[in-house]
Amino acid sequence: MAGRPGKNAPGRIDPRTGRRLPEGVRWRQDRQRYQIRFVSQSVDGASERTATFETLSEAKRELAGLVAGRNPNGSMTLEQWHGKYWPAIESSVRPATARCYDVGWRLRVKPSLGKRRLDEITSPMVESAMVEWPGGASAKNDALAILSRLLDAARRGRIIDYNPAREVRRPSMRESISPTSRALTVAQVKLLLELVPEGVYRSFAAALCFTGMRTGEVTALRVSDVDFSRGVIHVSRSLSPGAHGELVEQSPKSHKEREVPLTQALRPYAKDAARGKQPDDLLFAGPDGGRLTNHNLRRAVNWDKLRVTIGRPDLRIHDLRHTFATILFDAGASAPDVQATLGHSSLQVTERYSRAREGVAQRAGSVLDTAFGDAKKPGRARINGTKMAQLNRSEESNAARSRKKPDPPRL
Repeated sequence: MAGRPGKNAPGRIDPRTGRRLPEGVRWRQDRQRYQIRFVSQSVDGASERTATFETLSEAKRELAGLVAGRNPNGSMTLEQWHGKYWPAIESSVRPATARCYDVGWRLRVKPSLGKRRLDEITSPMVESAMVEWPGGASAKNDALAILSRLLDAARRGRIIDYNPAREVRRPSMRESISPTSRALTVAQVKLLLELVPEGVYRSFAAALCFTGMRTGEVTALRVSDVDFSRGVIHVSRSLSPGAHGELVEQSPKSHKEREVPLTQALRPYAKDAARGKQPDDLLFAGPDGGRLTNHNLRRAVNWDKLRVTIGRPDLRIHDLRHTFATILFDAGASAPDVQATLGHSSLQVTERYSRAREGVAQRAGSVLDTAFGDAKKPGRARINGTKMAQLNRSEESNAARSRKKPDPPRL
């Protein structure tokens, strides 16, 4: 009795690769094309649909689309899917990241796309929604990230065929103000520290200015992390706010331990902070022994008034990290060294702090002015001084030989 072809039947083997074809696809020798067979259910009963394609990739793509369309969960709204899958996302990322995702969902994604069915969300729809999202590039990237994670999970669950958020261009952080323009000058750094009251808060601010560490990394420093003999600070942990505002100890943002220099400018502050403490005690603790954060630092030093005084009313505490990186580059440090010191995951991020490209237009213009200026002069193009001198000597030597009388023939 005739039945479905076996796994090794000619129609189930791809003649172009010799491999077995995926379920639902077979090779039609009579048409020299790939065929898909799909059975769907309707109110009228089961119906079969077939189609042929020139390439296997086209056949697989069409079959995947039909299978996704058959999934009854495809009519689930994005908001319903978020309710089911959010706990899995929340448990897989850092608390601070989960908090950013939650804000992005509540303020941006949910109002614009929450009522949409999963199988009707498209890339143009996401792009149109992004235009209406409030906030800058960073906020929109967080919202797009949570949307992409939700849709990617739906794709892996075969609820939808593909993740349209992956085709959307992420807002570029480079379109915002350059980090080098946010950096303070050395004179402004000195003035800032003078304006901070002497004590634990000045030491904390000095550590931010002279190490380039993130606030959470300075907060988590212990006395044993400072090696005064080698002149380095070992960075192995960070403190970040959890889902409910509590501080959670975890690895640094890059998940890699690193060392930063204990500069002469910071050494007295570090020695004073470590005096009388045990190795496991916090190096920089608050007046009552609690953990210092950028929030209580701003309150304690009257941050708004301080930054107006130094002439930078837009200054953020994170800009102290930008300042350290920029000054390090200006002092001649190499990009890999700056990257390792700051704990960046890529060299591309680090190079944003370099001023190496500043003045490129002036330097290029000077070279071109010289080149085009020489081109206007009669005779051959300009040759550098060394080669011109060599050429002149060679010409003089040839002329001298031509003027020299030939030697009489030898008898």
